[in-house]
Amino acid sequence: MTSDESLAFIADLADFVVESPSSYHAAAEVARQLTEAGFTELDEREGFEEVSGDQFVRRDGSLIAWRVPPNTGPRSGFRIVGAHTDSPTFKLKPNPDSIRSGWQQVGMEVYGGGLLNSWLDRELGLAGRLVTMDGGVHLVFSGPMLRIPQLAPHLDRSVNEKLQLDKQHHMWPIVGSGDPSVHMLDVLCARAHLDRSKLAWFDIFAFTTEPPAVFGAADDLFACPRLDNLSSVHAGLRALIDTSPADDIAVLACFDHEEIGSASRSGANGPVLEDALMRIATGLGYTGDDWHALMARSHCVSADTGHLVHPNYADKHDPGNQPQVNAGPLLKLNANQRYATDAIGAAVWLRACEAADVPTQPFVSNNAVPCGSTTGPLTATRLGVTTVDVGVGLLSMHSAREMCGVDDPWLISRAMQSYWAGH
Repeated sequence: MTSDESLAFIADLADFVVESPSSYHAAAEVARQLTEAGFTELDEREGFEEVSGDQFVRRDGSLIAWRVPPNTGPRSGFRIVGAHTDSPTFKLKPNPDSIRSGWQQVGMEVYGGGLLNSWLDRELGLAGRLVTMDGGVHLVFSGPMLRIPQLAPHLDRSVNEKLQLDKQHHMWPIVGSGDPSVHMLDVLCARAHLDRSKLAWFDIFAFTTEPPAVFGAADDLFACPRLDNLSSVHAGLRALIDTSPADDIAVLACFDHEEIGSASRSGANGPVLEDALMRIATGLGYTGDDWHALMARSHCVSADTGHLVHPNYADKHDPGNQPQVNAGPLLKLNANQRYATDAIGAAVWLRACEAADVPTQPFVSNNAVPCGSTTGPLTATRLGVTTVDVGVGLLSMHSAREMCGVDDPWLISRAMQSYWAGH
């Protein structure tokens, strides 16, 4: 039965998602909550003169936070939880304004591998960052502004048998009735109280404006945009704030750009985490061979969402491994290292779950169905640390509106807290 703790945690997750309509907003919201909890933000453009205590750095839509326990010593390591702040969506193109057939529309580019049909007939907002000529960064978001209307079945009698969406021709949002004097960047600058003439460039994304909701006959299900992967970011944030690390250094790594391959300066395939870890280690006196020994004692829990068994498509799942809703976070495995979990990493995760009294369940793909991937293999490859892939189970992953069980985000956060506590 869903507990009061689960429902309170879900309400907090819902608030977090609403405040995080883009990866930049997610990083800003994590920073706000960490600062409120007593963490200190460092500027990576300056020297890290003091790295003990509770601190964090930001790089674009990514954030690395850490807690250094007072008794850090020669046998300490890093205990890392990795997640990502971005989700599949649409990004505003240059010269976005267009009048077509009497409708005002904006050009948008597909970001990531989303379920395109799930974005149809929803009121969408715009969110992201505006950068001025002096390099200033200004976060902005709107209320409901766009809609991608689907063609009525009267005009396409085959739509219920075979829906085909062309990314260039069919995914243009409507934003108005065709007033040529309205320009999207003018509207966004006005919302950010910026002089349009000072705007250099922008990174603006669409988001769904329908609020998250608990639903179901027993109020045990949760519908929400961007659960992949804000559910992991939020769980890690709450666990880090509530944890007092034992001997190892607790690290929360929130990466951007996972949905498009992570190959960026703020993605898991870039240097952002390694840079932060090396500077922390150097500040604590771990240099030369001591740095390599420190990393050999370290490990990572890569937290990204996974798939629950879909009752209408059960044949798409492995018959012997069918994860259930509200039965605990997934331990994700793949023989071809699409997930980084091995037996050593699995033991790390199982110890944390056992100490927290949190159930966990394995996920492995059907052999005939391609397996996705996460930041886990990238972190393992770049840092050489033991890595285990885990996550909250979802239905409708990469939809504009995903769903999970009410209990599962709370359970994975408890397991993360146990992991950081040294179990």
